Order: sequence, then C-alpha cells, then structure tokens
Amino acid sequence: MKKLITSICVVACMSANAKDFTYPKTKSVDHKDVYHGTTVADPYRWLEDDVRNSEDVANWVDAQNAVTQDYIDALPYREKIKESLTDLWNYERFSTPEVYGDAIFYLKNDGLQNQSVLYVEKDGKSKVLIDPNAWAKDGTGALASYVVSPKGTYVAYAIQKGGSDWRNWKVLNVESGETLNDDLDWLKFNDVAWNSDESGFFYSRFPEPEEGQEFQSLNFDMAVYHHRLGDAQSKDTLVYTNKDNPEWGYSNYVTSNGRWLLITVWHGTDNRYQVLYKDLTKKGAKPTFLAKGFNYEYSIVGSRGDTVYFQTTESAPRKRIVSIDLGADALSWKEEVPEQKSVLDEASLSKSSIIAHYMEDAKSALYEIEASGTRKKLALPTIGSVGGINTSSKSDDVYYSFSSFNYPTTIFKTSLADDKTQVYRKPNVKFNPEDFIVEQVFYTSKDGTKVPMTISRLKSNVNKTNLPTLLYGYGGFNVSLLPRFSLERLTWMKMGGVYVQANIRGGGEYGQTWHKAGTKLQKQNVFDDFIAAGEYLIENDITSSEKMAIFGGSNGGLLVGAVTNQRPDLFAAAVPAVGVMDMLRFHQFTAGRYWVDDYGSADNPKEFNVLYQYSPYHNVEKGTEYPAVLVLTADTDDRVVPGHSFKYIAALQAAQAGPAPVMIRIDKNAGHGAGTPTEKKINQYADVWAFLAKNLNMKVAL
Repeated sequence: MKKLITSICVVACMSANAKDFTYPKTKSVDHKDVYHGTTVADPYRWLEDDVRNSEDVANWVDAQNAVTQDYIDALPYREKIKESLTDLWNYERFSTPEVYGDAIFYLKNDGLQNQSVLYVEKDGKSKVLIDPNAWAKDGTGALASYVVSPKGTYVAYAIQKGGSDWRNWKVLNVESGETLNDDLDWLKFNDVAWNSDESGFFYSRFPEPEEGQEFQSLNFDMAVYHHRLGDAQSKDTLVYTNKDNPEWGYSNYVTSNGRWLLITVWHGTDNRYQVLYKDLTKKGAKPTFLAKGFNYEYSIVGSRGDTVYFQTTESAPRKRIVSIDLGADALSWKEEVPEQKSVLDEASLSKSSIIAHYMEDAKSALYEIEASGTRKKLALPTIGSVGGINTSSKSDDVYYSFSSFNYPTTIFKTSLADDKTQVYRKPNVKFNPEDFIVEQVFYTSKDGTKVPMTISRLKSNVNKTNLPTLLYGYGGFNVSLLPRFSLERLTWMKMGGVYVQANIRGGGEYGQTWHKAGTKLQKQNVFDDFIAAGEYLIENDITSSEKMAIFGGSNGGLLVGAVTNQRPDLFAAAVPAVGVMDMLRFHQFTAGRYWVDDYGSADNPKEFNVLYQYSPYHNVEKGTEYPAVLVLTADTDDRVVPGHSFKYIAALQAAQAGPAPVMIRIDKNAGHGAGTPTEKKINQYADVWAFLAKNLNMKVAL
C-alpha cells in the first residue's frame, strides 16, 4: 500500500480552532463487506495493518501524534499537572506479601521507578531478586508475573516487552540469585504451576505465530506442556490438547500435596469452564473430565491434601464454594459455603478457614468462614475494595490490601487465631484523606433498573454546583468496579474535579443476572445505564453538559465511543482508551474471538443487527457536532489492536462539524496497559487531564 504514503498531508480542520491545529487528511478506500444481505462500507480498512509492517500506517501514526502533541503541549495546565502527578507518585508502594516457609516475597516500587522490583525477605533482611528496570532503556520491559516454587527455592517469572500480551518465562534460583538456562516462549493468558518437588512445572502455550503476525493473528491451538528444569523448551512433554477444539484455552494447578494436576478449560470470557484432572503419581495417567460442558464457573480456590475447593455458579448465580476429594473411591461434590445475598468475588484457603471476599452493593466485605460454617466479618476501614488476598495452607495469617478513592492502598495482616488485625504496610502519600469524601448513590436507568455509583470529590466542593466532572464506566465481561485508590484520580479531584464511577450492567457487581443483562442482544442496557448516570449528575446540579467528560478503557472504550455517538449533546469531552471500536471485525484479531461470549458475532444475523446499530466506528455521522474527543491507544496493543482506534478517529475527524478537537494519542512501544512504565503513565495522564481541563473550561489550582 505504498501509494497511500503520499496521501498523508494536512488540511485545515473545519472548526473554530483552525488557527491552533490541523488534522492529517486520512485517505479513504472503496472497501465494502456484505453481512447477511447488508452492504457495509469500511473506508479505513487499510489502517488495520500492523504499524511495524506498514510504512503507510507508520507515517499516519506519526502525523496524528504530531498534531495531538502540538495541541497538548500548548495547553496551559499541562506542566503543572505533570508536576503534581510526579510529586504524588513519588512514594514507596508494596504488593501483598506471599509467604513460603521462612521467606516472604513481595514487589516494591521506590516511587518513580518505571517498574516494581521483586524482593525476598528472610530473618528480617530483604534482598533484590529481580529488577526489571534494567531490561529496557525506555522502561517498557516489565515483570509481568512470578510464581514461587512450593519450598521457595526458585521463582519462575514472566518478562513482558512493550506492553504485549506475549510472555517469555525464565527461572531464578532464590538463594544464589542466578538465572537458570530455562527459557520458554509463546505463553499468554496464564501462569505456570510448579511440581511439589520443584523439579519442573506445567504451563500452557500457543504455537509460534508466523513471522510478522505476532501482534495480529488469532490465538488458536493452545496446549498444556510439562517443563523439567534444565531442559530446552523443545524437549517439553505435551500433556494435553484438543485438536477438535482449537479455540480451547488452558490454565493449570497442582494440588498442595503434589498428587493432582487440574486443568481448567476455557473458550471465551464468560467464566464458564470445564475442568480435567490427572493423577501425577500414576505413570501414563491421562487427564479426565471432572466438570464438563462449559455450563458453569468452576474456579479453583485451593486444596488441602486430595481435596480441592472451587467457587462455582452451578445452582448459585452469585456463587458458592464446593469441594471434592479426588482420592476418594467415588467422587462427589460437597457444599462448603452456600450462596449468599451478596456476590462472591474470590476466596482463599488458610490452614483452617476459608477467606471469602464478597461484593455488597459494589463495595468489599471480607469474611472468615470456619470449618463449622461460622462466618466472621473482618472490619474494613471504609467504603472501598479488598485485593491481593494471600494465605498459606500452613498458617492462619492472612495478608490483604485495601483501598478507596481517598484511601491509599494499605496492606493488612490478620491473625485468625486471635482475631487481631494490624497494618503491615502503610503508604506515605502526600495528601490528606480527610480533605475528600466518597459517597454512594443509586439512580434509575431508562428501563427502571436501579444502578449504584460512587461520587468522589473534595469536601470543599460538596455544596457547589456545576463542577467539572469525570464519569467513568466499563460495563462488560463480568468485571466489577469497586472503589480503588489511584493517583491519577486523586490528581483529578485535587484539580477541583468530581470523579464518578458508575456500576452499570454488564459488570459482575450483582452476579450473573447483572452481567448477562449487558451482553449480546442486551448490550444497549449498558449504554442506557451510562447515559442515565450522566443525566442524574446534571439533574442533581453536580455538573452540566458543558462541564462533564466521560472516560473508559478497553470495553470501556467501546462504551465511551458508543455513548458519544448516541448522545453527543450530553458531554463536553470524551476519552475512549484502547477501545473496541469495530464491532463487526473484532473477532478477526488476536484474542478478539474470546469476546464473542459478551458481544456476540457479526457472523450471526441477529447479533450482527445489534452490533451494527451501536458499533462506534460504523455510527459516526457526518455533519454531527461531537464533543472534544481524545482517543488513547498504543502501537503494541495486541489485546485490542490499535486499528480499532485508528479507524474510529479517522471517521470522527472526517465527520466532525463542531469546533471541538477530535484527536488521537498513540503511545509508542506500549500495549493494552499492563506493564506500562511509571514515566509513561504520568505523561499520559498529564496529557489527558490537561485536555479535559481545556475542554471543560476548568480553572486548575494545584
């Protein structure tokens, strides 16, 4: 497509801001597809090409970035916001510790390090095990995951490059600090599972993609292998695959006694699994189905001896916990924790109890459940969210994190033996939590459904009206939005903005029913819920259309794109990040095929009609006055390929009839979000908040 290079030139944008910026002119092509008798134009199909393989797309990216960066660099508050973000970010942060024998493993970031560093602590002394900050000059080499071997002798760890979902795994000897020769490629979407004797581990991988297709080709034919320490990957033993079902994916778990391998089988994103098990003590034993049919969730909680615990949706749409003794003569399921009114989010096993994290009206509640069935609620500081629950089968100590919009992530340690809780790690962030307030409200959506959302702001702004407001949502894939701390949101509130998080349908806040009500043919409910949230904020004088912005990432980027098309009058600005914007072709790239569970597919006539009605790319209308839009994406995003955002902004720039800027910010050597260096995060949010400050006419006082 070399002829397209000459088409990238600049023309004056049709807006009142023409003196300030011009858009690159994007060539359109005469490409059409026919879906079930309907002809659909795709004039920017060429922008789907991988930027690494297409000089035309690379030139277009550079041209768009140049316009966007010139606009942002001229914004009055940009440097002030960056300084504030940098100052706030500069404090020690820790992950929830993991205990193996007499060793404690944890991640730590000194403050402005691009990547967190893995430490081990023994006898009160800590040492660095893995420091990824030296892996790449631009900070984009990340420690994506790590798994400690059962006795704490080794750490298997995953290297992420440039934000890609692909992982390269290596092994480190904890005592010597030596990195072994083990080197595994083409792993994605799961961790390894160690043998109890630490001789090796099980893992799942895809076949090596064709050259040049690493970041776009569909992911099929995953298989489970066993790796023995010291062997080349080519010598690894195939444990399980299913050639008749190339779309199946696998995650692995070895029981605490080392006897059983469990393979969780998934084929999409709707948390319906099959489970196989294999007796590792019997030579030649084959994996056998324990749960078959992709009918329910069966997520492994943990194990004690031969008994494995699962959280499941079978006969429990809000989930319950069951167990099964794999060593018994006759296998039978036993209910350990019945379904509750609230939704079970996750659970973990200590030596003698089950620790269960529930969502009660989109906020966390934590319980200890004893063998007798007695439930004890653990006290939490405020409305917020629990995360990173770590337990040990040899102890009744529980480590977990807690945070809220005005409560920095703090690590707690609870001793179940004496019911004592202490702060294990408390961050020192440069702000006063008492200056902020977090409130939960319920509003009514278009069809009468009650929807919760949290409103966070400075206390000094509580009685003020018409405030600059940022409304955030996701609404998909059973993902629940709980009140969590983030420095970027705190900065927004310090700027004088209101931060609002809506718990719209499609998420998992109220279980399967809530999730399913926002999927496939019901997807419009998600957009209606989000629009109703904006209307509530205006009706209650918190903000106005001229002072409100919307923000969402990934599936939330789709949300923002669709709502911007449907109600361009309701918001002054929109930030769709790494969004799924072409709803007719998303399943043609990388992991996109998994999302059919939530979205449906254009291959299905009924689902096509719905997808076509709201697809952000296909519903941009020429002559419409759109709000200010800043699209965010990255050139190495192999989760939601950047072509989605490229095509969407090209259509939007061609259609915009109003004065507001519609631009795209394309991060280089970055991906879908995981592993993003601190420096890139700070720069991105300085750009976004400055863009919103300009287009919401904010007076920023930091």
